[in-house]
Formats: sequence, structure tokens, C-alpha cells
Amino acid sequence: MAVTKQKILNRFYMVSGMMLVFVFAIVFKLTEIQWLEGTQYREEAIENTIKQFQIPANRGNIYTADGSLLATSVPKYDIRMDVVTVPNKIFNRDIFKLSEALSEMFGKPASHYSSYLRNARSHNNKYLFIARDLNYSQYERIKRFPILKLGAYKGGLIVNQRTVRGHPLGKIAVRTIGYDDSHGTAGLEGSFSSYLVGKKGRHLKQKIAKGQWKPLNDDKQIDPKDGLDVITTLDLNIQDIAHHALLEQLEKFEAEHGSVVVMDVKTGEIKAISNLARTSKGTYFEKRNYAVYEAHEPGSTFKLMSMVVALDDKFIDTSTVIDTKKGVISFYGKKIRDSHRGGYGKITVSRVFELSSNVGMAKIIYKNYNKNPQRFVDKLYAMHVGKKLGIPIKGEGAPKIPNPKNKKEWNGLSLPWMAWGYGVKLTDLQMLTFYNAIANNGKMMKPQFVKQIKKQDKVIKVFKSEVINKKICSQNTIDKVKVLMENVVKRGTASNIYSPYFSMAGKTGTCQVDYWKGGETQYISSFVGYFPADNPKYSCIVVIHKPNKKIGYYGATVAAPAFKKIAQKIYTDTPIRNELKQFNNADKILEKQLTNDDKPKVKKYKYIPNVKKMTGMDAIALLENLGLDVRCEGSGRVAFQSIKPGENLKKYKSIYLKLL
Repeated sequence: MAVTKQKILNRFYMVSGMMLVFVFAIVFKLTEIQWLEGTQYREEAIENTIKQFQIPANRGNIYTADGSLLATSVPKYDIRMDVVTVPNKIFNRDIFKLSEALSEMFGKPASHYSSYLRNARSHNNKYLFIARDLNYSQYERIKRFPILKLGAYKGGLIVNQRTVRGHPLGKIAVRTIGYDDSHGTAGLEGSFSSYLVGKKGRHLKQKIAKGQWKPLNDDKQIDPKDGLDVITTLDLNIQDIAHHALLEQLEKFEAEHGSVVVMDVKTGEIKAISNLARTSKGTYFEKRNYAVYEAHEPGSTFKLMSMVVALDDKFIDTSTVIDTKKGVISFYGKKIRDSHRGGYGKITVSRVFELSSNVGMAKIIYKNYNKNPQRFVDKLYAMHVGKKLGIPIKGEGAPKIPNPKNKKEWNGLSLPWMAWGYGVKLTDLQMLTFYNAIANNGKMMKPQFVKQIKKQDKVIKVFKSEVINKKICSQNTIDKVKVLMENVVKRGTASNIYSPYFSMAGKTGTCQVDYWKGGETQYISSFVGYFPADNPKYSCIVVIHKPNKKIGYYGATVAAPAFKKIAQKIYTDTPIRNELKQFNNADKILEKQLTNDDKPKVKKYKYIPNVKKMTGMDAIALLENLGLDVRCEGSGRVAFQSIKPGENLKKYKSIYLKLL
């Protein structure tokens, strides 16, 4: 009996000892976790359940020079709801009121939302989807709804804010404005992103069911700092004029694509740039920034460069006679032809340029530079022809000027073909920059797209005009080619746009596309010049690719009329009277020679006019001059007016327009 009792005690002591050791092990491990490894585990726990998320900063705005908003960061709000956190009393009391409010806002029956919310509560849904992509006014409205107005803790309101890039004026110059997002960077958005981007903020979110995260509280730990604003050189009025002049010609000639650029002669500021391409439906939109990236053979507009070189080297004068014979000349078995059948015979250098004689220009350059073609090419390089402009917008097309030093790209045809714009490549902006230098008495200005960086009303940085070349050639040469370009409009290939009341100067261009490939011939039609001719204020280039040949394809027919319309409308909308001193009554004279579409609206109205299909700028100006308060939506031409034409004007104080 005593032995049995002793065995039981021994077993008890052994079990107790083992339990004591186990307890000590647990205590030791707890101590180790709490004190030795506690910091690590606490950090891991927080990291797995609570994270710091970035709050994107609003990008700065992009404005036109006259203060119109081109691009801005628009806040968008996604609304969710933690239905579990709402107290029973509040949920049961106000769920139907909330359902009615949601029904009124989003259109579904109140019963749908009531069932939706109750079902989510029964399944302990802490992250119930309510709405997506709300604008600010919608967000302000929904956060005042029953239950939700109680906030995050009692009302279960969860708000996720993000920003998207919006363009209040529509697609105006959208390829130049560009983007900086998941698609990459382009345009001003990409080039000036360091100013626009701002500084991100931070706040905490807590992990909940199904791997979802909700804000830990309503307060942001660190507020984001918005980006700076970019003030461009674009003028909204000139941009609207240029855009619609280009669009009209593209539609009329059913062209593939085209571009137009307007530049301030003295400063190099780009006042307008539009690039439009045809869709499969026959409409046009800004597809690519053709004026900046697309280098192509210019054709006859390059004759200005050739003429400047030959005149500046004093190999010719404007009175030198060139025998163009019957308008055909051969070089190494390849023929160069004039567009005029039978040729022009013996004509002066002036007429060679004014009539755009391919034969005459090829003979001028070949005769004087055949023995030393490097001299011709070096002179072009010295004038910055064939070099990039170094503009801030990414993707500038690479110009091409064949060089005799490179035997792979030079042959016997190179020199005579270059003379009239073949075998070379330039972008529209590079071509315009040269013409602008002629208008600016030889000073070549770098195209400028941005004037200032601002923080609200405070100017942070000013971008000054940059000079690429102080004098591309002698003043004597400049004076001569200015007369030649003015005569192109007066009595040359662009005489169809001549006006005795408004002076313009420039050069037409008609270039075959992919002529070496065979097949159907296509053309590039262009006109580049400046106005007013006697004291240039603006230079402009219009280039239209692959117009329908059955309708027309010459530069004078396709591109020049757009140039004229741009020049005249800029004059009538932003008069340059000090440059036209010889006309004491310029407005009345100009009005007589303008087309009906171009005439200033001077008629006195007693009734509401029909402004449908008018450009937005013209319609607004007309209606505001009649004393109406004009509200409009969209961009382009007027598609709808809230007051019918013919209504008594005195009855109304405001009108609404929808533009498309």
C-alpha cells in the first residue's frame, strides 16, 4: 500500500514538474515575444493591417495667354459605405430616407437600395460600393444624405478621391497640350511635368475583409501640394480661327490630315497650332502633332531657301534672266517639269520665284553650285536649315539636308532636286521658323510655347524669347525676297488670294508624295508666309496632306485660302491698325472685300439671329454685342440655341448655346 502511494506521488511530482517546465517555457516565450521580438511583430502587424497611402497632388493648370483654361485636374470621387459601423438605431431609422436619396440621384428604385443596404449589413460588408466617378458637386450632395452625413464612424461614409485630366475647352490644341500618364509623356504636359506635378500627400488606410482597404480616419496626415500653373503663348481667339480655317479646307478637299501654325514674328510665340486627321467616318480630330513631329519633303516652299542662298552669294540678282525653255529639263536622264505646259521661256529670277518654276530654280542652283555643292549645303546649315529647333515638346522630327560628304545620300540628282524642295525633309514648324526669320528681317526666333510658370497669381518663372540666329543672311537679300513673296500673292501662284486692302506675302507649295514608289500620285499642298506684308505681325503655315485630286491639289487652291482666311479674321478680330497706316478707313474697305462668312457682324438686329453652324467665337461675339448674356457648353460650331431665331430680342436677357 505504501509502495503504491509512493508511485502515485512520484508520478504526480513528474507531471507537475513537466507542467512547471511547460509554464516556464510559455512565460519565457511570451517574455521573448513581448520584450525581445515585440517591436518586430508589432511592426509586422501594423504593416499587414495599416498602410500609408499616397494622396496624389492636383496637377497644375495649363492656360492660354489670355487666361482661358486648357487643361486642369478634375477631382473624381468613388463612394463606399461601411454598413456594419452604423448603429442599429440609426440604420433602422434612416435606411429608407437614404434609399430614397440614392434613388433620386442615381435613378434606381428606393426599394433596390433598401434591399441592397440590408443585405450588405447582414453579410457584414464593411466596404459596400455606392457610386463611382462623381464630380465635386455630386460628392458634396451625397455626403449630406441621411446616415452618410454622420461621417466615417457613425455613418460609415468611405470616400476615395482621385484626379483625372480634363480639358474645359474641348480638344483645342490637345496634341500640343499632350499628356503625362500611363501612356507616357507628350506635349506640354510631359515637357513641363516637373512644374505641373506637385507634391503628393500621405494618409493611413486599414485593411478590411477581402483584401480591401479603407481610410483609417477623415484627416490626412500630410496634405498634398498642388502643382504650378503653366501659361502658354496660345491665343484662344487665334487658335479658334486657325482650327476652323484648317478644318474647313480639310473637309472641302477630303484630305487625309493637315496642320496649321501661327507664330508671332517678333517673339517667336506660337499663337495657334492645330493638327487634324480624318477618321473612317469622314470627321476630323487631333490625332498626332504633325506640325512638330512629321518631317516631309516640302516641295516649292523650299525654293525660298534656295533663292536666299543664291542671292546672298551674289550669283544672281532678281533681274537675272533664266531660260526655262519649254518647261522641261533633264538631269542624268531624269526630267524636271514646270506645272505650266509649254514652260515660261526666258523670264527673270523674280518671275521664276513668283511663278514657282521648277526648271528655273533647278537651273539657278545647278549652274552656280554644281562644281561646289558643299558651298550650297553649308550655306543652308549656316541659316539653321536642316537643324532641329530644340523646342520643349518631345518628338520633334529630324530634318534632312543631303550632304556631299556623305556619298550614300548624295548623287548627281541631289543638287538640282534640292533646289525645288525634293530630297530634303523639314517639319512644318521648322519651315515656318525660316519664313518667320525673313519676316523678322533675318532674326531667327526659336518657337516659344510657354510664357510663364505661376502659382496662383504669383509669377514663379518667366520664359524669354530665344534667338537661334541673329542674322541668317544680308539685309539686302532679305529685302529682295520679301518683294518676291509679296509678288507671289499679287501676281504669282497665289494671286487667287490677293486683296488690294490687306497685304500678305508667302509661297505656295505642291509636292508629290511617295513618288518613287509608283502607284497613284498623291500630293502635299502648302502655303507659308506672313502678314501684313509691309510690317509683319504674324507668320503662318498651312499644310494639307493628300487632298482628293478630283477636287483640287495645288497649294494655291487647297492651302492658300485657309491662310487668307486666318489672316483676315485675325485682322478683323484683333485689328493691327498701326501696321496699316495707309488705310484711313481700313475696316470699311476690308468689310467690302470679305466673304459673307468673314464679314464683321455690323447688322442691327431686332430679333434673335440664327447662329447655328457659326463658330463659337463668332456666335458669342454677335450675341453679346446684342446685349445678351451668353452661356455655352462644348467647343466648335453652334449646334443648338435655346431661343429660336426670329424671337423678339427685347424679351430675352440670356441665351444658351451648345457647341459641337
